[in-house]
Amino acid sequence: MRRLPAGTPHTIALGGLDTLTAVTTDTPAPGTPAHRLADLVNEHAVVHGRVMLSSGKEADYYVDMRRVTLHHEAAPLIGHLLLDRLEESGYGPGEIDAVGGLTLGADPVVCAVQHAAASRGLDLDAFLVRKEAKGHGMKRQVEGPDVAGKRVVVLEDTSTTGGSALTAVQACRNAGAEVVAVASVVDRDTGAREALEGAELPYLWVLSAADLGLAPQ
Repeated sequence: MRRLPAGTPHTIALGGLDTLTAVTTDTPAPGTPAHRLADLVNEHAVVHGRVMLSSGKEADYYVDMRRVTLHHEAAPLIGHLLLDRLEESGYGPGEIDAVGGLTLGADPVVCAVQHAAASRGLDLDAFLVRKEAKGHGMKRQVEGPDVAGKRVVVLEDTSTTGGSALTAVQACRNAGAEVVAVASVVDRDTGAREALEGAELPYLWVLSAADLGLAPQ
């Protein structure tokens, strides 16, 4: 995974919002879009208490990302920050054809990134991956523009073990796509990175558990 050196400034154009400059460091610098997103995630999405995760693991907190991926302020931040992460790592529009992910969690993230690209005059298709193929109609598992022969990135709202992302990756490959990377808004630092990189998939994220002041579990 290729990142900008710590302290390197880069510009994030937030559509109708003022243009802000972020600095890539171990934790988001105060006053940057990433820092604001971390504040919004902590305020709206982090729920403390013993919970069972979709992976089957138990944790002392839950990050309910739909509370921020559908939030009026957070959604545009997510779109532009993820798009910037993809571009600085060599997976921006021009290098890829589409972004998508496993429904339901990835749906608003996918739309946010596509809208961010459109606001910059960039062409980027989107797709959604069902957990299993429909039993009627076109019987498709990957919905949206045809991904066969396309270079795509799989998106997630938050990653725990990487299992959901790998499900989406396999569905995309079955549909004929070339999956070039996986990207998440929040990485919980609980094995997703190792699982995805073990599958030879570059893995990117915007915020880590440490960025949110959370211990990996």
